[in-house]
Amino acid sequence: MTKLTTVYWDMLRHDDWTFQLAATERGLCCITLPNESFATLEQWVTKHVPGAALVRDTDRLQPYILQVKEYLSGGRSEFSIPLDLRGTPFQIKVWRTLLNIPFGETVSYSQISESIGNAAAGRAVGAANGANPIPIVVPCHRVIGKNGKLTGYRGGMEMKSQLLALEGWTSY
Repeated sequence: MTKLTTVYWDMLRHDDWTFQLAATERGLCCITLPNESFATLEQWVTKHVPGAALVRDTDRLQPYILQVKEYLSGGRSEFSIPLDLRGTPFQIKVWRTLLNIPFGETVSYSQISESIGNAAAGRAVGAANGANPIPIVVPCHRVIGKNGKLTGYRGGMEMKSQLLALEGWTSY
């Protein structure tokens, strides 16, 4: 008999932003952005953790919520929580590369595609970046256009610029 995976979740409110964070036994697996609904989380879990039970558990999510809250308040520049990355091998490779972008710095899509050994994969890198299920912790907001301009962000351009400003980045 196969044991069903449980995905635990809870809500984080910070200023005008509301997030839902979700984790499995292995680690944080999903964060919805303020412009996304709880249904977004449910759809992600259905697709990426088939048959999982979605259970609200404030205690279990506390370490994840604490670190994200500390980051959003300007008191944390690195995360030390375990992650449960769920995606295609290519997506996971891109997301692991994003984890290496230092706080307060940015890189372009082409720099990421070059760093993963496929200089022609800029568009695919952009798609993987947009599909990142753990924004903020996996810092997809630190990816900008080759020309140094801000490019799309699932949470909206204003949120992206606020996250970068939080990190002291002012080059846009």
